[in-house]
Amino acid sequence: MSDFVNDFWNWYVILIVLGSILACAAFLWSQSIHHPGGAETTDTTGHVWDETLAEFNNPLPKWWSWLFYITIVFALVYGALYPTFGKFPGLLGWSSSGQYQIERAKVDAQVKPLFDKYLKMDIKAVAADKDAMDMAGRLYETYCIQCHGATGKGSSDKGFPNLTDSDWKWGGEPEQILETLNNGRIGMMPAYGGNPDAIGGVAGAKEVANYVRSLSGLPNDSALAAKGKPKFEAVCAVCHGQDGKGMQVLGAPNLTDKVWLYGSSEAKIVEGITKGRANQMPAWKDFLGEGKIQLLSAYVLKLSAGGEKK
Repeated sequence: MSDFVNDFWNWYVILIVLGSILACAAFLWSQSIHHPGGAETTDTTGHVWDETLAEFNNPLPKWWSWLFYITIVFALVYGALYPTFGKFPGLLGWSSSGQYQIERAKVDAQVKPLFDKYLKMDIKAVAADKDAMDMAGRLYETYCIQCHGATGKGSSDKGFPNLTDSDWKWGGEPEQILETLNNGRIGMMPAYGGNPDAIGGVAGAKEVANYVRSLSGLPNDSALAAKGKPKFEAVCAVCHGQDGKGMQVLGAPNLTDKVWLYGSSEAKIVEGITKGRANQMPAWKDFLGEGKIQLLSAYVLKLSAGGEKK
């Protein structure tokens, strides 16, 4: 609760929580008052069933009332010790994030010697170690499978890259894979649909798309491809190069192979040109630590054509 934008919400939460607890106490007290007539009172709430079955208006049993009072006192004591009332951190200073860090530090201390062993090894040597790959496989299934799939083949529908082929946007050397996992990557394809002067709108995008398809030997309309070539050289070559083979330093993909992140149909390519694409690989350095990153980098290297250089 320490991220309130202003103190209004802090006091709002305090009043709601404290007011609710005190309201419970007041209600309990009101239901514990003895009505005139003592224990033999015949006052009812007015609710009668089956002619003679009536609901009497008698105080709650003492044992039940005291149990309820104890829970109210417990709530107040708990609120004083732990984060309950707005931004007040509690007298013990406990927080869920702090507890998580403590537990994580304990686990890290236990497994650190094992990870240190692999940190001293070359990534290719780690990729050849069966025990290391068994561990890395479990890490992959925990952290990577959601995007890249159980087999590492990714998803062209979502723009998640295939890790089992020999195509790399940012490079497949061990140090480049480490960089990707540690600090993440952000890939951006500009949208040219709103800038008719750049490629000529949707019609121009179709021409460029056919030229791009011709670069990788896909079926294309040669007339449209011929018109798309000068547009490609003027606009697209800045990132993808005059030969269309891309630039790993920019994460610009190679357009001359048959590997496509979003699909190779004319419609998909036109969509990418006109609407653009935006992809992000999260940075895992702070969350996983260098030991797990080392194992996962070796695992990805092994997935991709047996770890051979590409």
